[in-house]
Amino acid sequence: MGEDKKPDAPSRAAGYGEGGIAPAMSVGDVAREAEALGVQVSRDEIVALAGGAPLLDLQGLHAGYGAMEILHGVDLAVGAGQSLCIVGPNGAGKSTVLHSIFGFTNITSGKVVAGARDVTGLSPSDKLRHAKIAYILQDNSIFPDMTVEENLLMGGYLLNDRRATRAATEKVLAQYDRLAKRRRERAGVLSGGERRLLEISRALIMDPDVLLVDEPSIGLEPRMIDMVFEILADLRDSHGKTIVMVEQNAKRGLEFADIGYVMVAGRVALAARGKDLLENPQVGRLFLGG
Repeated sequence: MGEDKKPDAPSRAAGYGEGGIAPAMSVGDVAREAEALGVQVSRDEIVALAGGAPLLDLQGLHAGYGAMEILHGVDLAVGAGQSLCIVGPNGAGKSTVLHSIFGFTNITSGKVVAGARDVTGLSPSDKLRHAKIAYILQDNSIFPDMTVEENLLMGGYLLNDRRATRAATEKVLAQYDRLAKRRRERAGVLSGGERRLLEISRALIMDPDVLLVDEPSIGLEPRMIDMVFEILADLRDSHGKTIVMVEQNAKRGLEFADIGYVMVAGRVALAARGKDLLENPQVGRLFLGG
Protein backbone atom coordinates (compact mmCIF):
# COMPACT_ATOMS: atom_id res chain seq x y z
CA MET A 1 0.00 0.00 0.00
CA GLY A 2 2.99 2.34 0.43
CA GLU A 3 6.69 2.38 -0.18
CA ASP A 4 7.34 0.61 3.13
CA LYS A 5 6.74 -2.87 1.75
CA LYS A 6 9.08 -2.54 -1.19
CA PRO A 7 12.53 -4.11 -0.92
CA ASP A 8 15.62 -2.00 -1.34
CA ALA A 9 16.75 -1.63 -4.93
CA PRO A 10 20.00 -3.50 -5.50
CA SER A 11 21.78 -0.90 -7.60
CA ARG A 12 21.04 2.80 -7.74
CA ALA A 13 18.75 5.02 -5.75
CA ALA A 14 16.16 7.28 -7.26
CA GLY A 15 16.60 10.88 -6.18
CA TYR A 16 14.81 12.01 -3.03
CA GLY A 17 15.15 15.66 -3.96
CA GLU A 18 14.92 17.69 -7.12
CA GLY A 19 18.44 16.84 -8.20
CA GLY A 20 18.66 13.27 -6.96
CA ILE A 21 21.49 11.84 -4.89
CA ALA A 22 24.89 10.77 -6.12
CA PRO A 23 24.27 7.97 -8.61
CA ALA A 24 26.88 5.66 -7.06
CA MET A 25 24.96 5.59 -3.76
CA SER A 26 22.57 2.65 -3.41
CA VAL A 27 19.33 2.79 -1.47
CA GLY A 28 20.96 0.54 1.11
CA ASP A 29 23.86 2.98 1.46
CA VAL A 30 21.44 5.84 1.99
CA ALA A 31 19.59 3.88 4.67
CA ARG A 32 22.79 2.97 6.50
CA GLU A 33 24.14 6.51 6.45
CA ALA A 34 20.77 7.93 7.43
CA GLU A 35 20.64 5.60 10.40
CA ALA A 36 24.03 6.90 11.49
CA LEU A 37 22.54 10.42 11.54
CA GLY A 38 20.03 9.54 14.18
CA VAL A 39 20.10 10.94 17.66
CA GLN A 40 17.68 10.11 20.44
CA VAL A 41 14.74 12.43 19.82
CA SER A 42 12.94 12.98 23.10
CA ARG A 43 9.17 13.18 23.41
CA ASP A 44 9.58 16.65 24.94
CA GLU A 45 11.32 17.82 21.75
CA ILE A 46 8.60 16.27 19.59
CA VAL A 47 5.83 18.01 21.55
CA ALA A 48 7.70 21.33 21.65
CA LEU A 49 7.87 21.40 17.84
CA ALA A 50 4.05 21.13 17.85
CA GLY A 51 3.78 24.22 20.04
CA GLY A 52 3.22 22.20 23.22
CA ALA A 53 -0.41 21.36 22.45
CA PRO A 54 -0.67 18.78 19.64
CA LEU A 55 -3.91 18.30 17.77
CA LEU A 56 -2.60 14.93 16.54
CA ASP A 57 -0.30 12.96 18.83
CA LEU A 58 1.29 9.53 18.34
CA GLN A 59 2.68 8.12 21.56
CA GLY A 60 5.21 5.27 21.38
CA LEU A 61 3.50 3.59 18.44
CA HIS A 62 4.43 0.02 17.54
CA ALA A 63 2.59 -1.08 14.41
CA GLY A 64 2.85 -3.12 11.23
CA TYR A 65 1.09 -5.55 8.94
CA GLY A 66 0.10 -8.96 10.25
CA ALA A 67 2.93 -10.25 12.40
CA MET A 68 5.52 -7.90 10.84
CA GLU A 69 6.29 -4.85 12.98
CA ILE A 70 7.34 -1.81 10.91
CA LEU A 71 7.15 1.02 13.45
CA HIS A 72 9.17 0.66 16.63
CA GLY A 73 7.99 3.21 19.17
CA VAL A 74 7.19 6.22 16.97
CA ASP A 75 6.27 9.54 18.59
CA LEU A 76 4.73 12.24 16.41
CA ALA A 77 3.06 15.53 17.32
CA VAL A 78 1.60 18.28 15.17
CA GLY A 79 -0.48 21.26 16.21
CA ALA A 80 -3.63 22.76 14.75
CA GLY A 81 -2.86 24.55 11.49
CA GLN A 82 0.66 23.10 11.28
CA SER A 83 2.18 20.94 8.56
CA LEU A 84 4.56 18.04 9.13
CA CYS A 85 6.55 16.27 6.41
CA ILE A 86 8.15 12.85 6.86
CA VAL A 87 11.14 12.00 4.68
CA GLY A 88 13.59 9.12 4.68
CA PRO A 89 14.90 6.17 2.68
CA ASN A 90 12.71 3.48 1.13
CA GLY A 91 11.44 1.03 3.71
CA ALA A 92 11.78 3.49 6.60
CA GLY A 93 8.12 3.22 7.62
CA LYS A 94 6.93 6.61 6.35
CA SER A 95 3.66 5.53 4.75
CA THR A 96 3.08 3.09 7.59
CA VAL A 97 2.83 6.08 9.92
CA LEU A 98 -0.07 7.44 7.86
CA HIS A 99 -1.64 3.99 7.59
CA SER A 100 -1.42 3.58 11.37
CA ILE A 101 -2.99 6.94 12.10
CA PHE A 102 -5.93 6.11 9.85
CA GLY A 103 -6.40 2.53 11.02
CA PHE A 104 -4.90 0.43 8.23
CA THR A 105 -2.29 -1.39 10.36
CA ASN A 106 -2.06 -3.69 13.32
CA ILE A 107 -1.13 -1.50 16.32
CA THR A 108 0.39 -3.60 19.08
CA SER A 109 1.17 -0.82 21.55
CA GLY A 110 1.11 2.94 21.86
CA LYS A 111 -1.63 5.45 21.12
CA VAL A 112 -3.07 7.69 18.43
CA VAL A 113 -4.60 10.74 20.08
CA ALA A 114 -6.62 13.34 18.17
CA GLY A 115 -7.99 16.41 19.91
CA ALA A 116 -7.05 14.93 23.32
CA ARG A 117 -9.11 11.78 22.55
CA ASP A 118 -7.63 8.30 22.21
CA VAL A 119 -8.70 7.17 18.73
CA THR A 120 -6.27 4.27 18.37
CA GLY A 121 -8.92 1.59 17.96
CA LEU A 122 -11.32 3.47 15.71
CA SER A 123 -11.99 2.17 12.20
CA PRO A 124 -11.00 4.34 9.21
CA SER A 125 -14.65 5.37 8.76
CA ASP A 126 -14.89 6.42 12.38
CA LYS A 127 -11.56 8.25 12.15
CA LEU A 128 -13.08 10.33 9.36
CA ARG A 129 -16.53 10.72 10.87
CA HIS A 130 -15.68 11.27 14.54
CA ALA A 131 -11.99 12.22 14.72
CA LYS A 132 -12.07 14.48 11.63
CA ILE A 133 -9.06 12.79 10.04
CA ALA A 134 -9.02 12.29 6.25
CA TYR A 135 -6.58 10.22 4.22
CA ILE A 136 -5.57 11.31 0.70
CA LEU A 137 -4.19 8.21 -0.99
CA GLN A 138 -0.93 8.09 -2.90
CA ASP A 139 -2.36 7.90 -6.42
CA ASN A 140 -5.22 6.73 -8.66
CA SER A 141 -7.98 6.81 -6.06
CA ILE A 142 -10.55 8.60 -8.20
CA PHE A 143 -13.44 6.84 -9.96
CA PRO A 144 -12.52 7.43 -13.62
CA ASP A 145 -15.93 6.58 -15.09
CA MET A 146 -17.76 8.95 -12.74
CA THR A 147 -17.95 12.68 -13.34
CA VAL A 148 -15.96 15.15 -11.29
CA GLU A 149 -19.15 16.08 -9.44
CA GLU A 150 -20.03 12.44 -8.73
CA ASN A 151 -16.52 11.83 -7.37
CA LEU A 152 -16.96 14.74 -4.98
CA LEU A 153 -20.37 13.47 -3.87
CA MET A 154 -18.71 10.14 -3.04
CA GLY A 155 -16.60 12.05 -0.53
CA GLY A 156 -19.74 12.53 1.55
CA TYR A 157 -20.61 8.84 1.76
CA LEU A 158 -20.65 9.01 5.56
CA LEU A 159 -23.13 11.88 5.62
CA ASN A 160 -26.73 10.77 6.01
CA ASP A 161 -28.11 14.01 4.63
CA ARG A 162 -28.09 14.31 0.84
CA ARG A 163 -28.63 18.04 1.03
CA ALA A 164 -25.60 18.42 3.31
CA THR A 165 -23.51 16.39 0.89
CA ARG A 166 -24.68 18.48 -2.04
CA ALA A 167 -23.99 21.71 -0.14
CA ALA A 168 -20.48 20.55 0.78
CA THR A 169 -19.85 19.61 -2.86
CA GLU A 170 -20.98 23.01 -4.11
CA LYS A 171 -18.75 24.70 -1.53
CA VAL A 172 -15.72 22.80 -2.79
CA LEU A 173 -16.57 23.53 -6.43
CA ALA A 174 -16.88 27.22 -5.59
CA GLN A 175 -13.41 27.07 -4.07
CA TYR A 176 -11.76 25.37 -7.05
CA ASP A 177 -12.86 26.84 -10.35
CA ARG A 178 -10.64 24.39 -12.24
CA LEU A 179 -12.91 21.55 -11.11
CA ALA A 180 -16.13 23.54 -11.39
CA LYS A 181 -15.54 24.05 -15.11
CA ARG A 182 -15.27 20.28 -15.58
CA ARG A 183 -17.88 19.11 -13.11
CA ARG A 184 -19.87 17.17 -15.74
CA GLU A 185 -16.85 15.53 -17.35
CA ARG A 186 -15.58 12.04 -16.59
CA ALA A 187 -12.78 12.14 -14.05
CA GLY A 188 -10.75 9.77 -16.22
CA VAL A 189 -10.05 12.52 -18.75
CA LEU A 190 -8.48 14.89 -16.19
CA SER A 191 -4.76 15.63 -16.20
CA GLY A 192 -2.59 14.21 -13.44
CA GLY A 193 -2.63 17.49 -11.56
CA GLU A 194 -6.39 17.84 -11.88
CA ARG A 195 -6.86 14.31 -10.58
CA ARG A 196 -4.73 15.16 -7.56
CA LEU A 197 -6.80 18.28 -7.00
CA LEU A 198 -9.94 16.15 -7.18
CA GLU A 199 -8.54 13.69 -4.63
CA ILE A 200 -7.74 16.53 -2.24
CA SER A 201 -11.10 18.20 -2.84
CA ARG A 202 -13.04 14.99 -2.27
CA ALA A 203 -11.36 14.65 1.13
CA LEU A 204 -12.66 18.12 2.05
CA ILE A 205 -16.32 17.15 1.73
CA MET A 206 -16.35 15.86 5.34
CA ASP A 207 -14.59 19.05 6.51
CA PRO A 208 -11.70 17.26 8.26
CA ASP A 209 -9.35 18.94 10.71
CA VAL A 210 -6.40 16.70 9.78
CA LEU A 211 -5.29 15.73 6.27
CA LEU A 212 -2.98 12.75 5.83
CA VAL A 213 -1.34 13.23 2.42
CA ASP A 214 0.67 10.41 0.88
CA GLU A 215 3.18 11.49 -1.81
CA PRO A 216 1.31 14.53 -3.21
CA SER A 217 3.86 15.15 -5.97
CA ILE A 218 4.12 11.59 -7.26
CA GLY A 219 3.82 11.34 -11.05
CA LEU A 220 3.24 15.07 -11.57
CA GLU A 221 5.07 17.53 -13.80
CA PRO A 222 6.69 20.52 -12.04
CA ARG A 223 3.94 23.09 -12.69
CA MET A 224 1.31 20.68 -11.35
CA ILE A 225 3.46 20.06 -8.28
CA ASP A 226 3.47 23.82 -7.73
CA MET A 227 -0.32 23.89 -7.96
CA VAL A 228 -0.77 21.04 -5.47
CA PHE A 229 1.55 22.60 -2.90
CA GLU A 230 -0.16 25.97 -3.30
CA ILE A 231 -3.51 24.30 -2.59
CA LEU A 232 -2.13 22.52 0.48
CA ALA A 233 -0.55 25.75 1.75
CA ASP A 234 -3.89 27.54 1.36
CA LEU A 235 -5.70 24.79 3.26
CA ARG A 236 -3.19 25.12 6.10
CA ASP A 237 -2.81 28.90 6.17
CA SER A 238 -6.31 30.10 5.25
CA HIS A 239 -8.47 27.22 6.47
CA GLY A 240 -6.48 26.02 9.50
CA LYS A 241 -6.06 22.43 8.32
CA THR A 242 -3.39 20.30 9.97
CA ILE A 243 -1.38 18.38 7.38
CA VAL A 244 0.79 15.29 7.88
CA MET A 245 2.59 14.41 4.67
CA VAL A 246 4.93 11.78 3.29
CA GLU A 247 6.85 13.18 0.33
CA GLN A 248 9.53 11.60 -1.87
CA ASN A 249 10.58 15.07 -3.09
CA ALA A 250 12.25 15.86 0.22
CA LYS A 251 13.32 19.37 -0.73
CA ARG A 252 9.83 20.43 -1.72
CA GLY A 253 8.23 18.73 1.26
CA LEU A 254 10.57 20.31 3.81
CA GLU A 255 10.23 23.73 2.18
CA PHE A 256 6.49 23.43 2.71
CA ALA A 257 6.49 21.91 6.20
CA ASP A 258 6.56 23.65 9.56
CA ILE A 259 8.01 20.45 11.04
CA GLY A 260 10.21 17.83 9.41
CA TYR A 261 10.99 14.28 10.49
CA VAL A 262 13.62 11.95 9.08
CA MET A 263 12.57 8.34 9.56
CA VAL A 264 14.95 5.40 9.39
CA ALA A 265 14.16 1.74 10.07
CA GLY A 266 10.81 2.41 11.70
CA ARG A 267 12.00 5.14 14.04
CA VAL A 268 12.22 8.93 14.03
CA ALA A 269 15.94 9.64 13.59
CA LEU A 270 15.73 13.43 13.38
CA ALA A 271 13.01 15.97 14.13
CA ALA A 272 13.28 19.73 13.61
CA ARG A 273 11.67 22.66 11.90
CA GLY A 274 11.42 21.97 8.19
CA LYS A 275 13.75 24.82 7.28
CA ASP A 276 16.34 23.59 9.79
CA LEU A 277 16.41 20.13 8.22
CA LEU A 278 16.84 21.79 4.82
CA GLU A 279 19.96 23.48 6.15
CA ASN A 280 21.38 20.29 7.69
CA PRO A 281 24.28 19.35 5.37
CA GLN A 282 24.02 15.61 6.08
CA VAL A 283 20.29 15.55 5.37
CA GLY A 284 20.99 17.57 2.24
CA ARG A 285 23.61 15.13 0.99
CA LEU A 286 21.41 12.09 1.54
CA PHE A 287 18.00 13.36 0.50
CA LEU A 288 18.24 16.72 -1.24
CA GLY A 289 20.87 16.13 -3.89
CA GLY A 290 23.33 18.40 -2.10
